[in-house]
Amino acid sequence: MAKNRFHSGDGPSQRQLRVGELIRRTLSDVLIRGDVHDPDLGRMYITVGEVRTSPDLKVATVYVAPLGGTLGGEDAEVMLKALRRNTAELRHLVSRELTLKFAPELRFRIDETFDRLDETRRMFSDETVQRDIAHRDDGEDDEA
Repeated sequence: MAKNRFHSGDGPSQRQLRVGELIRRTLSDVLIRGDVHDPDLGRMYITVGEVRTSPDLKVATVYVAPLGGTLGGEDAEVMLKALRRNTAELRHLVSRELTLKFAPELRFRIDETFDRLDETRRMFSDETVQRDIAHRDDGEDDEA
């Protein structure tokens, strides 16, 4: 298999990032406009946090979260079922607005980024961690 002469890192290429962002914006617009005629999707507000594409751009993993809903609760499961039920129509609507050689297969996953951010904030607000941070800051001032 030939190596890409412009991309040598382990992460996504510039093209993957650009196409992922285009798919994210387009899918968000499709969901906001309510182009999919599904009553479950029509009454949900969905946040499309990120789209990661495969190197060949044929598979797009879409990270979604219910806006204002509980991530671990029923809202997320109902949302995922509705999105997966309408994957073919969503794929068609997204590919109609993009100029790609292939319409990427959409795979939906729950976006847990917000939960991880909340957990990180909670950890930083912990009294022990605050004490350690303050102690570290005091130690750096002595060295300067």
